[in-house]
Amino acid sequence: MRKTATVIGLLAAAAAFTWANAATVSYKANLASNAEVPPVQSPGKGSAQVSVDTATKQATYKVEFTGLTGPAAAAHIHCGAAPGANAGVAVPLGAANPASPITGSAPLTDAQLADLQAGKCYVNVHTAANKGGEIRGQLAP
Repeated sequence: MRKTATVIGLLAAAAAFTWANAATVSYKANLASNAEVPPVQSPGKGSAQVSVDTATKQATYKVEFTGLTGPAAAAHIHCGAAPGANAGVAVPLGAANPASPITGSAPLTDAQLADLQAGKCYVNVHTAANKGGEIRGQLAP
């Protein structure tokens, strides 16, 4: 009986420690055409907010934009690149041809979470006129 109580106590302490160390971290970015690599000419602008639960690695996002040269064709979070460099798509945001605001959630891998924490993830919105991206912003806490 005493061993059972000890085991239950240890499990409860471990669960409490995990819960106490889990955190939700928010990241933000201002999206602009001059942040694209290479920069593009567009009056478009926007913002991105990404919140991540560090215990579950679940990201919740909201991306708003206006003034693009045409309808948005796609939007993504890209990970693995510092400002001034490009990286592959990590998380597609919304469906094809998304409208502002784009909201949703997606799981992150350990590598994506590490890149986000290191400032190596960005959000960009693509249009038909700017297939590589029309507006972009690096995510930062």
